[in-house]
Amino acid sequence: MLIGIPLENQKRDDVKPKECAAEMSAYLDTVAKERCKLSFCKVFSYFAPRLRSYALKQMGNEALAMELVQDTMSNVWQKAHLFNAEKGSPSTWIFTIARNIRFDMLRKLQNRKEDVCSDDLWPVLCEQTADTTSAPLDEQITLEQVGQFFENLPVKQKAVVEAIYIDGKSQQEVADELHIPLGTVKSRTRLALQRLKDMLKEHD
Repeated sequence: MLIGIPLENQKRDDVKPKECAAEMSAYLDTVAKERCKLSFCKVFSYFAPRLRSYALKQMGNEALAMELVQDTMSNVWQKAHLFNAEKGSPSTWIFTIARNIRFDMLRKLQNRKEDVCSDDLWPVLCEQTADTTSAPLDEQITLEQVGQFFENLPVKQKAVVEAIYIDGKSQQEVADELHIPLGTVKSRTRLALQRLKDMLKEHD
């Protein structure tokens, strides 16, 4: 629903802040009561460029900025009934939503970042298959072989590695899911990857 909504080309510099706030409040009220797409389009057209500018300054990435705009305005559509003009302006309410979404995005990015570390499985594989000129293709380590080695890991280590590298979960998500400390997840991951590395060397 959000994709393809045209932004208004009208200049709104001549609209006073109080008048604009009242106008946006009225649109939000209509969205809440009638699920009016036209009213939502007006809100989207006004706030989307401002949210994008805010997100670019905070995150420095166009793709993340547009994701924040989409997520924020999706929330505005779904939660318009929660807006109360007596407690604050539409701008304050919408940018509070945007900031909360930004925090969530940064938290997820941080979780992903801690997974992409020196213990990553793929540098281990690259290290084993770096010399591709001297060995025939059928003699190089393959993902299928790694899969066989994976089955030889201890159950607890295998569960952690599978959750992180196959299911794409963050280390914190795995810790929460298995009800174990984050440090334990990191330790099991390091031990598992070291064991895989040792098995790859033995295979050579």
